[in-house]
Amino acid sequence: MDNAISVSQLNRYIKDLISSDGNLRNITLKGEISNFTNHIKTGHFYFTLKDNASSIKTIMFKGNASKVKFDVENGMNVIVTGSVQVFERDGAYQFYCDTLEPDGIGALYLAFEQLKQKLAAKGLFDEAHKKPIPTMPQKIGIVTSKTGAALQDILNILTRRYPLGTVVLIPALVQGENAPDSIVSGIQIAEQTDDIDVLIVGRGGGSIEDLWAFNDEKVAMAIYECKIPIISAVGHEIDFTISDFVADLRAPTPSAAAELCAPDISQLYKQIETLSAYFDRYTVNNLKARFDGLKASYQRLVTLSPSNKIAQGEQELQAKVQRLTLAMDNIQTHCEQRYHKDVSMLEALSPLKVITRGYSITYSEKGLVSSIDEIQKGERIITKLRDGEIISAVQDINK
Repeated sequence: MDNAISVSQLNRYIKDLISSDGNLRNITLKGEISNFTNHIKTGHFYFTLKDNASSIKTIMFKGNASKVKFDVENGMNVIVTGSVQVFERDGAYQFYCDTLEPDGIGALYLAFEQLKQKLAAKGLFDEAHKKPIPTMPQKIGIVTSKTGAALQDILNILTRRYPLGTVVLIPALVQGENAPDSIVSGIQIAEQTDDIDVLIVGRGGGSIEDLWAFNDEKVAMAIYECKIPIISAVGHEIDFTISDFVADLRAPTPSAAAELCAPDISQLYKQIETLSAYFDRYTVNNLKARFDGLKASYQRLVTLSPSNKIAQGEQELQAKVQRLTLAMDNIQTHCEQRYHKDVSMLEALSPLKVITRGYSITYSEKGLVSSIDEIQKGERIITKLRDGEIISAVQDINK
């Protein structure tokens, strides 16, 4: 038939017809997500949006899908905006999604809760992983905007409270799409800087969108893996971010972070004065007690001194020496007297004395001759006289 048209012509006509209908553009729909697919290679979202009676295939291209902060899941009730268009090749109409929000709850809040549950399940919030904050840090690192009010608040408090510490600023973006990578880089630079004892990571207050960089998973992992103790100081006291849960300590404000990371020098001075006074009292009392103990020990030492015992021993020794000398003298005198007496007695009984009176003594080769039976005729004898000896031979023996 000459009036027949091609399938392509029909599909193109329907596409043009639908595209020209203003009622099918900028439509807001709500429904439940099913058959959700996050196409890894292209980054596009494919899903079906349905209600109790009907459904429509939906596509969300990578440019728009990358802006969705939360994880899209099947069964989630959402509100979408976009337009109805025809996929000419298949002759199928579908909904092209520009924005996607959770129905009944904010997208950012949902993303926050999803990431919080995910990281909590991994143990990033566990107290066992949190490092203690040093009481007197020598070097304090700060990762924040170099032009923000938060930095000035921190510096003012540290200058007033703790001028002993050195501050190292590591500038970072704290808002916008590039902020998470900038904060991660700042934390890594701090780890490579020598001797940073504690690190403050944060910014001043703002909307949830302004603070969103601190709800990023990359930032959370960088804080968790950092070897330096980190104080999270994001926004105001009512603001909570993922960084607050992962950090070793959460400060309600940047100013509070400065107070938490360093002591008040005035309090340190008071403690030093108190300790100094205590030390003085302790030293004086201790020295007095030691001196009293030394005196008592000296008195005991004097009492028990070896020199006193030596002196006493010397006196006793001298007395004993005197007694011994006296006893020796007495013994010597007695012995001399006894000796003289014995000598006198010996002299009185000595045969030599008899000889002096005209007598003589005769000896043979056998000894003293007291009987003629003790010698024989012809034997050689010696006769001892007062003034000498006579040697003779026995010629005859007469009884």
